[in-house]
Amino acid sequence: MAATDATFFSKLGRIWRHRWIDESEVRRALPPAALERLAGRVAASERRHSGEIRICVEAGLPMSYLWRHAPPRERAVTLFGKLRVWDTAHNNGVLIYLLLAEHAIEIVADRGINARVDDAEWAAMAQRMGAAFREGRFEDGITQALEEISALLVQHFPRGENEIDVNELPDEPVVL
Repeated sequence: MAATDATFFSKLGRIWRHRWIDESEVRRALPPAALERLAGRVAASERRHSGEIRICVEAGLPMSYLWRHAPPRERAVTLFGKLRVWDTAHNNGVLIYLLLAEHAIEIVADRGINARVDDAEWAAMAQRMGAAFREGRFEDGITQALEEISALLVQHFPRGENEIDVNELPDEPVVL
């Protein structure tokens, strides 16, 4: 088989995997009650610091990403912009992105917090989430990551005693 045939079949397999998985897979991994609890945890976290945390769970990539064989990180960065996570007063927004079709986890942090946390720490968080997900504990994995991200935001961007809690972004997870 020629290399171009292998590339074609690889691309076709990826497209099939992404089209096969739909929003029902997201609901199985994170039922509505779990999404509500996660929204509450995001809100509670954000009362302790000036950062903003968004969670986005996507079943499969859009076709335009699949044809270009774009990596999950590219989609996460795009959603970081579309969900306006970059648009916070202190540049300290963080996106937790899950792509179920590829079992991919991406953490995208704005420049304010990213300048204070090295890439290895973000990668370690993603690995710990992945370990929980492999055991089928999606809510637990995200909760653990939320706690770790919250601790970093409290450390680097604590909310002042007299500082008003301005919720710049919605707390509810986004399901695509």
